[in-house]
Amino acid sequence: MTPADLPLENAPREQRREVQWHKLQEVFRIVFGRNRFYTRKWRDAGIAPGDIRSLSDLHKLPFTEKSELARAQEEAPPFGTNATFPPEAYTRVHQTSGTTGTPLRVVDTPESWQWWGRCWGHVLRGAGVSEADRVFLPFSFGPFIGFWAAVEGVRQLGAMMIPGGGWDSLQRLHMMRDLGATVICCTPTYALRLAEIARENRFDLRCIPVRALIHAGEPGASVSQTKARIQSAWNAKCFDHAGASEVGAHSFECELQPNGIHIIESEFIVEVIDPKTRKEVYPGEMGELVITNLGRPGFPVIRYCTGDLVRLNQSPCGCGRTWARFEGGLLGRSDDMVTIRGVNVYPAAIENVIRQFAAVDEFHITVKTQREMRVLEVQIEVTSGSDAEEVRAHVEQAIYRVLSLRPTVTVAEPGALARFEMKARRFQRLDRT
Repeated sequence: MTPADLPLENAPREQRREVQWHKLQEVFRIVFGRNRFYTRKWRDAGIAPGDIRSLSDLHKLPFTEKSELARAQEEAPPFGTNATFPPEAYTRVHQTSGTTGTPLRVVDTPESWQWWGRCWGHVLRGAGVSEADRVFLPFSFGPFIGFWAAVEGVRQLGAMMIPGGGWDSLQRLHMMRDLGATVICCTPTYALRLAEIARENRFDLRCIPVRALIHAGEPGASVSQTKARIQSAWNAKCFDHAGASEVGAHSFECELQPNGIHIIESEFIVEVIDPKTRKEVYPGEMGELVITNLGRPGFPVIRYCTGDLVRLNQSPCGCGRTWARFEGGLLGRSDDMVTIRGVNVYPAAIENVIRQFAAVDEFHITVKTQREMRVLEVQIEVTSGSDAEEVRAHVEQAIYRVLSLRPTVTVAEPGALARFEMKARRFQRLDRT
């Protein structure tokens, strides 16, 4: 048995680092000379894999930016120069959601698809999912990788997978009830949307035996008020999970909430840097997540700057896992932070305030420039039967109280704001030229 085969969730830090080093060496062995993107990138930087003699040398390698991977795809379409092997070696192709730009295609070999499933196995087991569960996946399957990877994870675990594609939300609720779904995998936004549909149609969610919801795609499941609202609506625990199409499923929430999300350190090496100085920050300080995956040499990312803001906690968790955690999950995007009248504002902070109000069904945030000053505008939809003006005033006051920033809050007509099944796009910036 090699170090890479050993169970690591409860292992001492030095044993984890030994496994990471073993896997990183294997990635270097496969990638250098075959992968055109990294071979050229490292040669241009005057670096060879032999220069990396331990994990502490990893910082010698240059960072990888998403824009570079996008250019690599443009240079050698359709899969780019970051595809290490010939096209016939790959059996799956997916792409990013395109939320932050042109979709990036990613490819997987049978071996790396098994790796995706193993990573998702940690996500599922962290939520207490077993082979006895019935896992409902309420989305239509397209090229976005996250939901497909969830299917592979459920398959490897041996649980029942119930697909909900091709149905509207009410039909999905009936299907979950009729088939006895015990676990749901979806975005936090869609969990709340299903609850809204249930309320509008007088459908009692208690008739569905759901005990756990696993969320991804947005930071909502680690936003305390959003998590509380989901758990109240479904009378079940919701678990956060984070990953990316180009990276892998890299972290998950355990049963001891809210302790943050555990990093799957057997399969990923993480660093946290200051987004401006690019220097590593101390554990506990907020910074940008930089990640290296260790099980996908056919489409690797090495020192990849994700743009996600995290706060690293390396202390052991009460669940027994020794893997480091991101306190509060993914805290937001480094490019989403906006300074309004001297106040640094993140969309997640506004969401945490708005979700306190049960009378608000949906919302949208806009940052504009008026008279050369940035201003914050918030639209809300108010539940039928509530006093819309009273709710509006309370939301406005709450945002001011928490953020020391006076927003303009308006009430939208019922059904006017967009609903989402995948990643929600509630934050819009019109202040950029």
